[in-house]
Amino acid sequence: MSCPRIEVDLRKLRHNTRTVVERLKGRGIRVTAVTKAVCGHPAIAQAMLDGGAEGLAEARLSNVKRLRQAGMTCPITLIRTPMLSQVDDIVQVCEASYNTEMSVIAALAAAAHRLNTVHGIILMVEMGDLREGIMPQDLGYIGQRVVDMPGVALKGIGANFACLSGMAPSATKMQALTALANQVEEQCGPFLETVSGGNSANLPWAFSARATGRIDDLRLGEAILLGVDPVTQEQIGGLFRDAFTLVAEVIETDTKTVGPLLGTADHAPTIIRLVPTTSETTRIILALGNQDMDVAGLSMPAGSTLIGATSDHLVIGTTEQKLRVGSEMRFQMNYSALMRAMAAPDIQTSLHNDRPGSQANDAHGPKKHLALV
Repeated sequence: MSCPRIEVDLRKLRHNTRTVVERLKGRGIRVTAVTKAVCGHPAIAQAMLDGGAEGLAEARLSNVKRLRQAGMTCPITLIRTPMLSQVDDIVQVCEASYNTEMSVIAALAAAAHRLNTVHGIILMVEMGDLREGIMPQDLGYIGQRVVDMPGVALKGIGANFACLSGMAPSATKMQALTALANQVEEQCGPFLETVSGGNSANLPWAFSARATGRIDDLRLGEAILLGVDPVTQEQIGGLFRDAFTLVAEVIETDTKTVGPLLGTADHAPTIIRLVPTTSETTRIILALGNQDMDVAGLSMPAGSTLIGATSDHLVIGTTEQKLRVGSEMRFQMNYSALMRAMAAPDIQTSLHNDRPGSQANDAHGPKKHLALV
C-alpha cells in the first residue's frame, strides 16, 4: 500500500460524533461538525453526519465546493469571515456564514438578491479570544442593519474561544453571550435560531454546566476527529483518540557515530548535529518531512525518539530491531499535524469501516472494508 498515508477509521468518527451529540442533546445543544482540518473530505463529513451532526461548518470555499461536488446536500456554514471576492460563490453553496464586516454582509446581500435567494448571517462577537468578532457594544447596531437589509437574514450570533489568545470559555462568558442574544432580540426583533457558544474547547463547560442559557450550538472539529480537549489535550471520556493514523515508510536504517567531518567545503553548514547510536538503538529515516506536516505534532511510537526533520526526511531513533528498509511506522497526530498532513498532496487517505450499516461487525475482529481516495 502506498506511503505516506493517513488511515481513517470512520467507525470511530461516527462513534465520537454520536457520543458527543447524545451527551449534548440533553443539554439542548446541537452539533455542527467542522471539516476544515480534513479539507472537507466528503467521506469523513458523511461519517460525522451519520453520527448525528446537524450540519457542517467550513472555513474555505474550496472545501465547501468539494463537499457539494460529492453530493452533500446538508446545511453548510462558512465559519471564516467571507472574502469579498467570493461572495457570489458563497451565496450559491452555503446556507449561512459567520460575519463581522458590514461591507462583506452588504456584498453578500447584493449577491443573494441577484440570485433571488436569502443568505443567513451569524454575527461573531468578540468575547476575549482577540481573533475575529464585533465588539459587544456594537452588536445590536450591526444586527439592526442586517435586519433592515434585503437579501440576508439575521440567523444568530456566535463567539470563539481558545484559538488565538488561549482565552478559555467559562460559565461567565457563556452567561454574557446569552445576555447578548437576548439584547439583540430585544433591539432587532427576530428570534435568533443559533447562539453558537464556540468550539471543542467548550465541551468541558457544556458537559458540566448547570445551565446552558441560550447556547444551542457548538462547532466541533478537534473533539470529534481526535477525541481530545483542545485546551488540555486530555482525552475526552468515551471518545477514540486514534481515528487517524499516519503511516510512513522507512528508507534508511543506519548507525552514524559522532566524528570529525573531513573534506567539507568552506560553504558547508556551520552547525551539523550528529546523534550517536547505541547497540540498543537504531537510527532510521522515513520518507516524510516538514513539507508534509507539523513534525512536532507527531506522537512517537513506544521505544522511539524524534531526532530531527528536514523538508522531506524524518529521522528517528528506535529500539525496534525489526524495522528494515521498506518497513512502515505508525504515528498518532495532534490537530496541527493532522491539518498539515490532510492538506499535503503526497499523503494519501485510506478509509476503513466506511459502511455505517456494518457497525455491529466493525466492533469485533479486523476491519471489513477499505477504500482509497
